[in-house]
Amino acid sequence: MAIKKVSVSGLGYIGLPTATMFAHAGAEVIGLDVNQHAIDTINQGRIHIVEPGLEEIVKNVVASGHLKASKTAEKADAFLIAVPTPFKGEDYTPDLTYIEAAAKTIAPVLEKGNVVILESTSPVGATEQMVEWLSELRPDLKFPQQEQDTNNDIFVAYCPERVLPGQVVRELVENDRTIGGLTPRCAEKAAEVYQIFVQGELVITNARTAEMTKLTENAFRDVNIAFANELSLICDRLNINVWELIGLANRHPRVDILRPGAGVGGHCIAVDPWFIVNKTPDLARMVRTAREVNDHKPEWVVEKIEQQVAALGDLGRKPKVALLGLAFKPNIDDLRESPAVQIAQKLGENSAIELLLVEPNIHELPSKLSSGTLVSLENAIAQADVVAELVKHNEFTNLEINQLSFVG
Repeated sequence: MAIKKVSVSGLGYIGLPTATMFAHAGAEVIGLDVNQHAIDTINQGRIHIVEPGLEEIVKNVVASGHLKASKTAEKADAFLIAVPTPFKGEDYTPDLTYIEAAAKTIAPVLEKGNVVILESTSPVGATEQMVEWLSELRPDLKFPQQEQDTNNDIFVAYCPERVLPGQVVRELVENDRTIGGLTPRCAEKAAEVYQIFVQGELVITNARTAEMTKLTENAFRDVNIAFANELSLICDRLNINVWELIGLANRHPRVDILRPGAGVGGHCIAVDPWFIVNKTPDLARMVRTAREVNDHKPEWVVEKIEQQVAALGDLGRKPKVALLGLAFKPNIDDLRESPAVQIAQKLGENSAIELLLVEPNIHELPSKLSSGTLVSLENAIAQADVVAELVKHNEFTNLEINQLSFVG
């Protein structure tokens, strides 16, 4: 059966671009979300996130009728789920309630021959858990339960994204995709879905391996970042310039140390490794340590800023601290799990300082940063006694000021 209509649950930083690229390639796409503002914005041909090149495509596919957003599920040939998978509590237990809610939303409209693909970054076994929920909701349909099943009504697979914010439109099309089917036939059917617009290679495997592949990619990056961040702490203690050190070490033909930063943020690297630790806490020792190193870095940055404030002495007023950048990486508006936000929150608890926040990609501060004031870069530099550059936005390039730099 040809894939003509695609449903995408979750219209955030991954779901909306994915839905848009399906529509751009000619498929009829229904995007599902619980956020009415997002739905209304998209249906007006605009976007509620920052992603270069996306808004013009959204405008075109909405105008052509290929993309619409809604809260209500419709019948389709393929259903993709790209909703958040955060933690529950402080023990880093994965929270799959968003996936469960998405499954409940699409279950009533599923028909024999449909393809259901989970894209959300998930712990190993999440695709099987989703199938359990769908099976309970639709006992009239046969879902794959084990790899050797061949007589299924619904084809289920896991296919994680691996795109870089700021380059999502291009990378969705060009990057290879890992297609993890609950059965080989499920993987083949899922590959047919992505063939609509993906030009990269579609690599077939099973669902558990695909789930672990996504976690492994981000844990690998987390471990390497942790090494750089730990080096920065060591060099600070030993009075060594970490940037010079890394530059010299990287002259070795087989050494490529990353640049340290203020921590690690975002919905992937700061989250995914904990899914591995949660499943195998006795084995994932290096993965856990890397997470702990990177999670500690914002606390260290706060200490360094407070030391600079203390060195100012008595100014006869509150010292002003400017933090440059709040997003979790350069040139985007995404504040999820951002170490810069953590730093701002912690400094905001200090009533003895006045906090100036600069983030060129947002128009208002989230409520958790209400103790600070969102200002322009020019105002921050003109007023601040201490300036800390936390994110390497283009707007901050070549600043000629005396500042603390924690950018990677």
